Amino acid sequence: MLTIARGEELFLYSFPAPHPLSRVRLERFFQLLDEKNLRVRFVKPSLASREIIELFHTPLYVNFVEKMSQTGSGYLDYGDTPAFPGCYEAASYVVGTTIKLIDLIMEGETERGFNPMGGLHHARKDSAGGFCIFNDAGIAIEYLLQKKGLSSVAYVDIDAHHGDGVCYDFYSDERVIFADVHQDGRTLYPGTGFRDETGSGKAKGLKLNIPLLPFSGDSEFISAFKEVESFLEKHDFQFLLLQCGADGLDGDPLTNLQYSPMAHGYAAERLLEIARRKCGGRVLAMGGGGYNPENVARAWVEVVSKLSGGV
Repeated sequence: MLTIARGEELFLYSFPAPHPLSRVRLERFFQLLDEKNLRVRFVKPSLASREIIELFHTPLYVNFVEKMSQTGSGYLDYGDTPAFPGCYEAASYVVGTTIKLIDLIMEGETERGFNPMGGLHHARKDSAGGFCIFNDAGIAIEYLLQKKGLSSVAYVDIDAHHGDGVCYDFYSDERVIFADVHQDGRTLYPGTGFRDETGSGKAKGLKLNIPLLPFSGDSEFISAFKEVESFLEKHDFQFLLLQCGADGLDGDPLTNLQYSPMAHGYAAERLLEIARRKCGGRVLAMGGGGYNPENVARAWVEVVSKLSGGV
């Protein structure tokens, strides 16, 4: 069974117009999802405690977000991520919801989960970035390792933008198996994620970055993802996280890739097969980016269809 987080609290993570990340993406996703009548269940979002947020983020940065949330103006970073009234609570709901789904999976109440507002992979331990305030993916990894006692977690990212906040803050951590397929950093924010970035120290060889040239489509994606599959098969892990950003689809206003929704369905289906062999099928998907609402809806419904068994 796949459990999807759904509730008005997730729509709070919406930047003021004309910012490209707004609630319209989620609205269209849930509209299309309802039309498909897939066999899923829903749970309400949850608010994260400060203790949970600080599993990854520094207290000084959390204080800063809280202050800016009260002020409700200015920027949390260099100009991509504006503060708005209540942004601290909005970001905390994203984190808390990801953690709630992890708990449901770890306690055996559901097999898989999806937080469509999750996957805020650009936030670093001490800073915001790329529309991301708190990095729920990074927090999820720390939660699984620190609070759930796991010894190894796999993280796969297919957002068009490189997941720098996860890659570099776990770069030397041998407990985190990291694989990321994204548009070449020479042509897109955040300008990172190159082939030679494979981890450091004991984690050398445990990070896989696959940059794709602009205008790459399904065939290039599938070729890259087969490499991800082979990479995952070489390593043991106890939980699999998927950041399934939909901004790699043809027609996204911020990127230059040309996938169809089939790419997301392929990735989700293959990862579920691998997870069933490696970690008892425990998969948590997080929405990530995507700034064409119709693309987002179609890509994420493909992910849901595969993770729910398609019935």
